[in-house]
Amino acid sequence: MKRFLVLCISPLVLFTSCEKEVIWVPDGYGASEVKKPEGEYVSDQSFKRVAYAYHNNAIANFDTTKLDYVTHLHFAFLNPHADANGNFAALTNQNNFEALNKLARSKGVKTAISLSGSENIFRTIAANENTRKVFVKNIVDFAVRYQLDGVDIDWEYPRSNYGNDVTFEVFMNELSAELHSWHKYLSMAVTAGLFAGTVKEGITKGAIDACDFVNLMAYDGIGTDPNNLNHHSSYYMANRVLDIWLNDKQLPAEKAVLGIPLYGKSAANASATFASLISSGADPHADEFTNTSDVTFYYNGINTIQAKTELAKTKGNGVMFWEYNQDVKGANSLMKAAYEVSK
Repeated sequence: MKRFLVLCISPLVLFTSCEKEVIWVPDGYGASEVKKPEGEYVSDQSFKRVAYAYHNNAIANFDTTKLDYVTHLHFAFLNPHADANGNFAALTNQNNFEALNKLARSKGVKTAISLSGSENIFRTIAANENTRKVFVKNIVDFAVRYQLDGVDIDWEYPRSNYGNDVTFEVFMNELSAELHSWHKYLSMAVTAGLFAGTVKEGITKGAIDACDFVNLMAYDGIGTDPNNLNHHSSYYMANRVLDIWLNDKQLPAEKAVLGIPLYGKSAANASATFASLISSGADPHADEFTNTSDVTFYYNGINTIQAKTELAKTKGNGVMFWEYNQDVKGANSLMKAAYEVSK
């Protein structure tokens, strides 16, 4: 209804609204219009506990108690449209996203939308000045419309051999400037950076500088720990990933958020959620479990979670979890273990 009323008012009022950079929001989201805040934007430097959650989860299946253990909830995912025109594809369940967003905000958790999708689509949008500007505007409008605290970019991955190191940096700087003008944060999820090459070099210092914090995906690394080749996310790997980003990539420690999995993997790369492993009899304090089919899964138990959180406190400024609903409920929650160490 509000959009209908906007169309009916005079062009003069429309011009005035644009000058004041007013964005209309849907019914039920507080004020009917939102104006840019005044004053300088100040980035949050506190220790973060970030969790990604699928936006289409129904509240009936969502463990709300675990919201007490996180500071940020990133909804996955909002994808660019396949036409690469700077617009978005529709969310798979808009109503669930809105309900979860309201719930998290009511608990004092900061919320963001995470953007992912085809590498080729991102590449095409970022390389064109016009579509890039449309994309940035649409991202910011979405964040303002749903009263999100920020935006997360999960472009997997910018590659230097396609010139993405240049276009990604330009895109991130343009997006950062607009979000910060609305006092909203920008983060990105990035490769573990364990191997030299175009993916590692696709993230530049300029792109890092544009972000408030960087989520380091220190998992899915089978074969990276010489002492435990089958483990996809060992403590050794976490320490190495932090060192690479802090030293090789010049990521400031206050922006470094260590990624931690809420799932395990077998040596053959099969996945199982932490919740399913525990229900099958795994020890919540251990790091591996062999099931009745004689398949061993390697995961992060409570002890490793706490050790990694201590590591993140020493070398970085936060931990990040994928994915919220893969954790167990109750006393053995891995997010709870991280919370107890970092609070």
